[in-house]
Amino acid sequence: MRAVTVSPGVADSLRLDEDWPEPAAEEGAILVQAVAVGICGTDQEIIAGDYGEAPPGQERLVLGHESLGRVLEDPSGTLQPGDLVAGIVRHPDPVPCPNCAVGEWDMCRNGRYTEHGIKGLPGFARDRWRVQPRFAVGLDPALAPVGMLLEPTSVVAKAWDHIERIGSRAVWQPQSVLVTGAGPIGLLAALLGIQRGLSVHVLDRNKTGPKPELVAALGATYHTSTVAELDFTPDVVVECTGAPIVVMDAMTKAGTNGIVCLTGVSSGGRTIDFDAGALNRELVLENNVVFGSVNANRRHWELAAEALARADQAWLNSLITRRVPVSSYADAYASTGADIKVVLDFEQ
Repeated sequence: MRAVTVSPGVADSLRLDEDWPEPAAEEGAILVQAVAVGICGTDQEIIAGDYGEAPPGQERLVLGHESLGRVLEDPSGTLQPGDLVAGIVRHPDPVPCPNCAVGEWDMCRNGRYTEHGIKGLPGFARDRWRVQPRFAVGLDPALAPVGMLLEPTSVVAKAWDHIERIGSRAVWQPQSVLVTGAGPIGLLAALLGIQRGLSVHVLDRNKTGPKPELVAALGATYHTSTVAELDFTPDVVVECTGAPIVVMDAMTKAGTNGIVCLTGVSSGGRTIDFDAGALNRELVLENNVVFGSVNANRRHWELAAEALARADQAWLNSLITRRVPVSSYADAYASTGADIKVVLDFEQ
């Protein structure tokens, strides 16, 4: 079968293997026919050789962690043949740590977790894959064109879940949210904010292209100024850029009892000048919270599936700017800068 693979740690080793072995039975009882995989910045970094880890005893890693497929067989009876399914990316560490032991592998304490297409587990960019029932998430049949968005949606579902948990420390009635960055994570974070009945504001530097229209179609407000120049004070900030200056400005933008969630990841070695004393004073005197959020556990994946099922399907489809057949895999993984979400289509 076909599989898109890399040699981890080796830049530009991306290739399409036409005779990749069928998935081993020990990978999971549920056999799945691939429909599509989404492509994100993590894939680009693995292709660049920045990180990535092949399964034990193997030299190459199958890419793909934003999965969508159809069940071929499930002896466990969890799903039926033809059901749409996505595979949860992270698996708990084998020890396990206290969090992994209770299904909170997104909060793993020792870093020994594994991840499909990233760290120690084969990814989903292959014609067929297997998954264990507890890591298989069924999707509404209507999500067939967009179900590969489940993984990034699970990330923001976790972020919102933790925002609300922190908010419960006191009487809290948020009215507005600022989302910085209008990439897939930012737009999906905005969607979940709209679904919560909040006034949603999205900030991004792009003045043209699809982003302003996508935000407007949600019923949210689009901004191209700096965070500091905004003329309102949000109750919640979801930071999705990882840009140092935006991150620092976001930390001081939330109102009293505000919550700032950081989902973007900054690269090292980037420095800026900022007033650490003013930041400290702001956070303490306003009872504000800043926290980071990454990955998701099964509960968040299920919340994400529910959120996507409630969303406008035409809007979700608009997030996908290119659908590329597997035969043109190199084009799919070539970043143009103009894309929101590129999908590698296994059915074309």
